[in-house]
Amino acid sequence: MITITLEHPVQEDLALLHARHHGAMHADTPPESIHMLPPDALAKPGIRFYVMREAGRALGMGALKALSGTHAEIKSMHVLMEERGRGLARLMLDHLIAEARVAGIVRLSLETGAQPSFAPARRLYEVAGFAYCDPFEGYHPDPMSAFMTLEI
Repeated sequence: MITITLEHPVQEDLALLHARHHGAMHADTPPESIHMLPPDALAKPGIRFYVMREAGRALGMGALKALSGTHAEIKSMHVLMEERGRGLARLMLDHLIAEARVAGIVRLSLETGAQPSFAPARRLYEVAGFAYCDPFEGYHPDPMSAFMTLEI
């Protein structure tokens, strides 16, 4: 059974998830174009961090970062490579969208990579209804970034 729960991002059993996410973000992106948050930053006020587990094992993560008013950003969405192909990323995305709605969010945005290695992520967001947009709160145009948004 898959569960997704609100948890603290700094936990020993989440080290693999964070390490894999870090590695994936640094694989083909220059440091100045990486916008991921380290685990301790994901624990700051205004960020809700969710963990996907199966039989207690952490398989995925995702976060909602409050921006302004009723606008939030998806951060640190990641599913372990060996668990992909099971629909878990879509399950996490649907959970984040549902949680945003419950919190009164009406616009959900994200930044992801523009490189070919990020094509599956962009496709996931496109299928969920996200549209490409200009950079939002705190971001600037970057050829390595794709910005997307969804009115919910």
